[in-house]
Formats: sequence, structure tokens, C-alpha cells
Amino acid sequence: MARRFAGVAPRAALVTFVCGGDPSPELTPAILEALVEGGADILELGMPFSDPMADGPSIQAGNLRALGAGVTLAKLLAIVSGFRARDAETPLVLMGYVNPVLAYGPERFARDAAAAGVDGVILVDLPPEEADEVAPHLAAQGLHLIRLATPTTDDRRLPTVLAGASGFLYHVAVAGITGANSAAEAEVAAAVARLKASTRLPVAVGFGVRTPAQAAMVAAHADAVVVGSAIVDLIGEAAARGANDVPGEVRAFVARLAAAVRAAPRKLAA
Repeated sequence: MARRFAGVAPRAALVTFVCGGDPSPELTPAILEALVEGGADILELGMPFSDPMADGPSIQAGNLRALGAGVTLAKLLAIVSGFRARDAETPLVLMGYVNPVLAYGPERFARDAAAAGVDGVILVDLPPEEADEVAPHLAAQGLHLIRLATPTTDDRRLPTVLAGASGFLYHVAVAGITGANSAAEAEVAAAVARLKASTRLPVAVGFGVRTPAQAAMVAAHADAVVVGSAIVDLIGEAAARGANDVPGEVRAFVARLAAAVRAAPRKLAA
């Protein structure tokens, strides 16, 4: 992960999210490759779950499509393993909720995720105070535990969030669910500056970033930009109309995002 951030510097990295198995497990490998071909620097692959409480309608629908297609955590790890056999370089992070991990078994999950080629894990609903059942197993397998900071993470709580965090710090730009509101530039700049004063981890900003213009705005201030709901919407809409080349549509959209991120003037605080 550190090598990828160093390799793209001084520009921001583009992080893209899709739901694993959406719209089908058969298409997911091609979609992952399309993300990379379009210019994504880091991949987030969603672990489908029936109650994705932090996610808005777009990613909720993606989760339901994936579950309806029969995706399980074991099948998702097999998809990752196949992707890793073709791409040994692009960091891949599993993002989701703790319930499927607990059901799978935390130690077994960490072992199998590492064997498949996963680089890190984001568990949205796992607070630091309750991470002991999962975090040691991830650490034992060399997997990053990527933590989230939000607009309500104050200076007193921030050290707890940062303790044990690795890979990068994910800043949730807005209070609320994914794909809803967008943060103003001044809010993003102030939040990133505050976080970088407390950690040497790269700071990625997501939630509410949907367009190339919004991605460029965030890229001016953050170490990485995360785009998810807009890509999940594109996949859902393309699948619903029976598009012949869903990965191709993903590739074209991500290319526009990547071009905007790479052209963004840097205003990152020292």
C-alpha cells in the first residue's frame, strides 16, 4: 500500500469501490480489470451484506444484486484470488461489515483473505474499542486494518481511531450515508489538514464523491479520492438495460475520473 501511494505521488490516488458479485460473480473479474485499465490506483471490493447500514440506496441495491446472484464471502475470495493471479500490483481492499467476518470466523477470514491476495480490510461498523476479536488476526496475516474518521470524530477520539490503523485513513467527508450529500471544498481541506496533523498515514476522502469535478476538488487536498456509489449506479443501470459491455462502460467512466484526479492542482497542506 505504501509503495502504491509513493508511486503515484505527488498526485492523489484514485480509489474505486464496487460491490463484489454485482451484477454477477461472472462479471466481477472483468469489472475489476476495467477499473485498473481505466486508471484506478487502489480497489475497494465490497463484501455483500443484507444490512449495509452506512450505505445509501445505490450501494444497498448493489449488495442486493450481488446476494441475489449467489455471492458468498468464500466466492468473493475466490474472485480476488483469480484477479491477483492476473494483477500482482494493484492494492485491493475488502470493505464491508463485521457480521460476515464473524460468521466466517475472524482467524479463518484473515488467513483466507491473505492467501487470496487481499491487502487490507475496512469494516465500517467495527469500532476500535471492539476490534480485538478481529484486528489481531488481520495483523498476524499482514493485512492492513483501515479505519474511518468522520466529521464527528473529535480531537479526543481521534487517537483511539488512529491506534492500530494502517494502510491509509479513510475520511468520511459527510455525516450520513454513502452517495448522498457532498462536502464543500473548504470542509474537505480543513478536515484533511486536521487529520494529517495527527497521522503520517495517507488520508483518503470518500462518501459523496460522484463526478470528475468533485474528484478533482478532493484530489487537490487529499492523498486519495474514493468513488463508489456513482460506479455502482453505472453498473446497475447498465445491467438493467442489458448492456453488452458493462466493464467497458465502467472503464470509460473511471478514465474520466482518473483524468480529473491527475490534472487536479495540488493544495495539500504540509
